[in-house]
Amino acid sequence: MTAAEMIDKLGARFGAAGAEFTEFRDEHTVRVPLAAVREVLGFCRDELAFAMLLDITTVDHCGREPRFEVVYELATVDDARHLRVKAAVGEDEEVPTATGLWQAADWHEREAWDMMGVRFAGHPGLKRILMWEGYPWHPLRKDFPLAGRPTEMPEVAFTGVAPLEGGPFVSPAGARNKVVGEPRARGFEDTGGTPALLEGRREDTGGTPALLEGRGEDTGGTPALLDERRTPGAGI
Repeated sequence: MTAAEMIDKLGARFGAAGAEFTEFRDEHTVRVPLAAVREVLGFCRDELAFAMLLDITTVDHCGREPRFEVVYELATVDDARHLRVKAAVGEDEEVPTATGLWQAADWHEREAWDMMGVRFAGHPGLKRILMWEGYPWHPLRKDFPLAGRPTEMPEVAFTGVAPLEGGPFVSPAGARNKVVGEPRARGFEDTGGTPALLEGRREDTGGTPALLEGRGEDTGGTPALLDERRTPGAGI
């Protein structure tokens, strides 16, 4: 089946229901009303041979109604054809689960709920997958501050400070590179303000941090990784 034949079949079946089609650089997208999304997905699997659900993502159009958009990425088993299915979702609306069509939808829908707050009706166990149960916010929403929000940590399996607790979660401008600028790097030493990474030590060797217990040596500015030492003139 060609892409044109695929679009023709979808249009003949769901055109009257409000399906809209776009193509950009050979990528095909169909936008459907939320009420039709479950039927469209079933048709794609059973009639168009889209046996694989690659991903489910969500978009936050903060300030616009409907606020959210749920996006399904579908593919055939031989990867010959792809299709993107989109549906607009209001803040108070629920999306019908696709777990009855593809088992892979289980964790994708849990992530969409956890990070964006989009609920999926009929999901067998819609609970958080990254944040802990009881966490009051959805971090990928556009109105969630980039620096995070103060939150009491629950009793978890460790007693030390949580690696991401407190933020900020954005690298500061002006850092020489993302490794040096990463604010979540654990620990700081009196070595010019550069954080020690993963308990590694930074020596005075041109400003390059040591990674994963490796030591940066004076070998052209490249850090040694995993205790492997790079000698002058060695190939990379």
